Amino acid sequence: MATESTATPALDSKQNVDIVDLISRFAPLIFLLLLILVMSILEPGFRSERNLFNVMRQISFIGIMAVGATFVILTAGIDLSVGSILAFAGIVGASAAKGTRGLLEGGVTDPGGIRVLYAFLAAIGVGLAIGLLQGGLIGKLGIPAFIVTLGGLGAWRGATLLWSDGQPISSFSDAFKFWGQGSIGPVPVPVVVFLLFVLIGHIVLKYTQYGRWIYAVGGNMEAARLSGLNTTALIVSVYVISGLCAGLAGFLLTSRLNSAEQVAGQGYELNAIAAVVIGGTSLFGGQGGVIGTFIGAVLIGVLNNSLVILNVSPYFQPIVVGAIIVLSVYLDQLAKQRAR
Repeated sequence: MATESTATPALDSKQNVDIVDLISRFAPLIFLLLLILVMSILEPGFRSERNLFNVMRQISFIGIMAVGATFVILTAGIDLSVGSILAFAGIVGASAAKGTRGLLEGGVTDPGGIRVLYAFLAAIGVGLAIGLLQGGLIGKLGIPAFIVTLGGLGAWRGATLLWSDGQPISSFSDAFKFWGQGSIGPVPVPVVVFLLFVLIGHIVLKYTQYGRWIYAVGGNMEAARLSGLNTTALIVSVYVISGLCAGLAGFLLTSRLNSAEQVAGQGYELNAIAAVVIGGTSLFGGQGGVIGTFIGAVLIGVLNNSLVILNVSPYFQPIVVGAIIVLSVYLDQLAKQRAR
């Protein structure tokens, strides 16, 4: 009799597995694997090395920004300005490489060498400065993140137009183009940078005290403050990280396109947020991680690539991504309600 009574709870615990929670956790990965399997059957060329690296290169710019957005969203914040920061950082970086704020006559390239480093530092510096400014407005002045970054969405796009008088800056040296068009072995450089940022982001969030603080702020900011954490500094820091990622993405995208465009990064902020949310990071903060963001970014890239291969109208792509975002948030809310 004693054996039966002790075995029953164990059996019940197995039977009471929360299916909704499992789906909300692993649905993106399951859907990604199924999509890859189906597309590999329908179109054998889909799984070719060239196509897979092409997909990864296309998502790497959004993916880098999504890593930064993960830190922000983990604190229950939002950054709608990263696409505009990307464009502004790209145009400033291009100016640093060329030594001018306008398109040089005759398509004269930058001299390469140290100028490429200047461009990199300028783009990163712009991202850091904007992240610090916006983070200060949010963390120190208490202005809602949605309002601050929505304002930044328009302001930094306008700054991009003012900086170059509405003209693109194009035609760069091979040393500059290497960072967007080159490869390390068979792997494109932007993909290497993206994977490196995913690795660093994962280590920081999962294995450092700073990462634990970020989760604590997102889980319950007031409790985190009362426990002695400098919540203001932590809030500012995540927007600085987001700005840095956007600045780096701006440098890499300019290198990839061989041109700094005023329209660069339009809509990227929504795709970056989509990758984070689809990857399982809760918009309410305190739950998620960079690995999920990586899966979400790859899922969006594979989905868009699949629709192109199947000759589906490109106008249909944002509809599919939008539907997946809504479903992801719904599953997250449902799992939280069931947990309570």
